[in-house]
Amino acid sequence: MKQSIMADLKPVLYINDEKCMNSYSCVRVCPVNAIEVKPHRAHPYILPERCIGCGLCYVSCSPHAIEFRDSISEVKVLLSSGRKTAALIEPSIASEFDDITDYRKFVAMVRALGFTYVNEISFGVDLIAQAYARLFSKAEGKYMITANCPAIVKLIEKFHPEMIPSLAPLVSPMIATAMVVKEIYGQDVAAVQIGPCIDAKDEVLHYQSGKLIEGVLTFVELRHLFDEFNIQERLVKLSDFDPPHGNWGALYPLPPGIIQAGGIKRDMVSSRVITAAGKEEILEAVHDFDKYIDTIKHHFNLFFCHGCLLGPAMQQHTERYKRRALVRKYAEKRSAAIDEARWKKDIDKWSKLDFSRGFSNDDHRIPEPPEEAIQEVLKIIGKDNPNEEVNCGACGYLSCRDFASTVAKGLAIPEMCHTFNLRNKQEYIETLRQTNRKLAETKKALKESEELARKEKEMAQSASDMMNNMLEKLPTGVVIVDNNLKILHSNRSFINTIGEDARAISDIIPGLAGADIKTLIPFNIYNMFTFVIKEDEPVVSKDVHYEDRMLNISIFPIKKNKMCGAIVRDIFSPEVQGEEVTNRVSEVIEKNLEMVQKIGFLLGEGASETEQMLNSIIESYKSRRAEQKKT
Repeated sequence: MKQSIMADLKPVLYINDEKCMNSYSCVRVCPVNAIEVKPHRAHPYILPERCIGCGLCYVSCSPHAIEFRDSISEVKVLLSSGRKTAALIEPSIASEFDDITDYRKFVAMVRALGFTYVNEISFGVDLIAQAYARLFSKAEGKYMITANCPAIVKLIEKFHPEMIPSLAPLVSPMIATAMVVKEIYGQDVAAVQIGPCIDAKDEVLHYQSGKLIEGVLTFVELRHLFDEFNIQERLVKLSDFDPPHGNWGALYPLPPGIIQAGGIKRDMVSSRVITAAGKEEILEAVHDFDKYIDTIKHHFNLFFCHGCLLGPAMQQHTERYKRRALVRKYAEKRSAAIDEARWKKDIDKWSKLDFSRGFSNDDHRIPEPPEEAIQEVLKIIGKDNPNEEVNCGACGYLSCRDFASTVAKGLAIPEMCHTFNLRNKQEYIETLRQTNRKLAETKKALKESEELARKEKEMAQSASDMMNNMLEKLPTGVVIVDNNLKILHSNRSFINTIGEDARAISDIIPGLAGADIKTLIPFNIYNMFTFVIKEDEPVVSKDVHYEDRMLNISIFPIKKNKMCGAIVRDIFSPEVQGEEVTNRVSEVIEKNLEMVQKIGFLLGEGASETEQMLNSIIESYKSRRAEQKKT
């Protein structure tokens, strides 16, 4: 039933990811490795099944990212339900509420919240203290561990289950007080415990399916309620606790307080009880009890939080010795004011209740990983040589090997190792330095390349401009087309040669760029362009009729199957005509010279006269052209 109830609740402690700054302080202080760090998670995670609720993580977290299960809402519902309610107050109020001048003012402030009854748990301490005195006196060589602190109980149930038979089978003072209150005021009364312990929120779920105590308010939550309802000391009258009243149970916040309340001997010689408190002492005490109890031969009185003097859910966690004095002073005052006879009568009456309890084996130990896995982690963090195991403890573990074992179990990550991080940081800085150096070199080379490219572009542009100017000034028509017979460039001579339509288009599109040459010239001409593009072979000096003119066209490939260029000349134009006659007569002489020589013996001087006549024509034509140019 308890597990079913807890499954429906938030964990008693959890991490608020929005506040978490990944300082890992919680991981370092956790005594049982209940806080998991995984590479795929942005933040640590408290494993509820391993958590013992000690609250050390809550106290250590500066950003206040560790939070506990809130009970304010459920308590407000109880107070407004119309049921009778009883507040069960831990004697730690003397340590926590030193800002309130009189404990009776504090009691009145609690009543002002709406509680019907206000009872002190110190009476329950007196009852359980005497139960321990009886238990120890009948132990007959069996040594016990007190079960007042819920974190101690969880520690043994989860991580030392073989020691469960050594747990004293007695309820805590909180539970004993609730049992008495239920007997006095009726089973329907709603009991709410108020104290410094976070883990009490889980402890109450063990009893009557959570109905023995129906709410647990920490001192922190109580202060919130005082603020919410504007309850102040100056606004209330004095009011005392409802009976039965406690006696020396008011010393309970001090680790040996319950021993003194039970009248159990505490001197160094005759006492058979050892008291330990605080994380380090507790872990050592549990270890030694398990290993050496036959040598120690003492009962162990254990509290995780230095008693309840500085519980995790208190406003302050410092000034321990000042708070010890406050508790001692409060206990003396309460004991002096008590009706001793009435107290003894109440003790006798309520001691008859059954305060026994049981425990459950809730083993959550993780098997030790194989040596190879531990060595692999040690190698990763640079501690594969035993001489390099500095055991600085900055990771929160006892040794480098202990840390490596935890990593191998999957509860931690190598980055939690300080020296590993430092080495990685130095390597990262060096990598960045080298990267920056290479980046600077690349940047310089890129700048030089850009400058070179700029100059080459300027040179190319200059050459292009020069070529364009040359093409424009050539008396011969020049055109360049692509494989789709689209004009890429043409000069003015070509445009003039093609005719009026081409000139009109060139006024809008300079150089006829993009124009389809098939729309400007007839099939027999543009078909030659198609041939050159497709076959990648030139067409040289072809005469074609175009309108009323004779054009001489040479087409040559520029890029295979992609681009070709053409030279177009109007044979009848004055610039071309004389040159063309000269070229063609020269061709006739060259082509017929061999034949003339072969038949010269038949023609005799007639052949020679023919050659002289043709040469004289050429020379005469060249002379006339030269004279025309001079004039």
